[in-house]
Amino acid sequence: MKLLLADDHTLFRDALVQYIERSDPDSQVTVAENFEQAFDIMGKSGNQDLIMLDLRMPGMHGLKGLEEMRKHFPETPVVLMSGVAEPEDVRAVVELGAVGYFPKTLTGKELLKAIEAVLSGEVFMPPSNNNSVKLKPSYYDDGPITPQNSYGGMHEAQESLNVDDKFNLTPREKDVLSYLLTGVSNKEIANALGLQVVTIKLHVRGICRKLGAKNRTQAALIAREHNLGQ
Repeated sequence: MKLLLADDHTLFRDALVQYIERSDPDSQVTVAENFEQAFDIMGKSGNQDLIMLDLRMPGMHGLKGLEEMRKHFPETPVVLMSGVAEPEDVRAVVELGAVGYFPKTLTGKELLKAIEAVLSGEVFMPPSNNNSVKLKPSYYDDGPITPQNSYGGMHEAQESLNVDDKFNLTPREKDVLSYLLTGVSNKEIANALGLQVVTIKLHVRGICRKLGAKNRTQAALIAREHNLGQ
């Protein structure tokens, strides 16, 4: 997992980097202290799985920074971070194509879950008046997100998709599973579906968890037994 973290608060930035890298030793976090540095990093390498931008750091100029990042690097998902999750900010961020809005009031565990969620193709919306993390599935990334489809809640979304198999696989997980049944690699699945390898790994992990499988091979065997992904 490769992340670009841009935030002008050194203490927050350093603490977050340490937490992420300690929780996921395979992660690589590149840091920037303002928008210009983040944009420059993307321009030179661009090899990131996720961009995390502080909404109010120098150089952002409101949401113009998000617009510029999405315009020049449309293939890399972007989330915005802020100390306060104002409803109007959340709506505007989602309308401009961000895959999430991370309040800095999230706990470390909640933040990691949020990162994993957006990397697996979901859109993260801040908690409301309770402590539950709310996610809106965005399995196929079909066009820009609008206020009408920006959030319906996990339960609502699953009902609308009529997921009727007992394993509750999402449409994207079913897509990945269909390729697992053929024995192809994660890279080949990523190329076929137009996704990043890290995203496929997250989907495979989710499939194994839901099927009660220890690995992808066992997941394929269980899927065949139940006629899934075919």
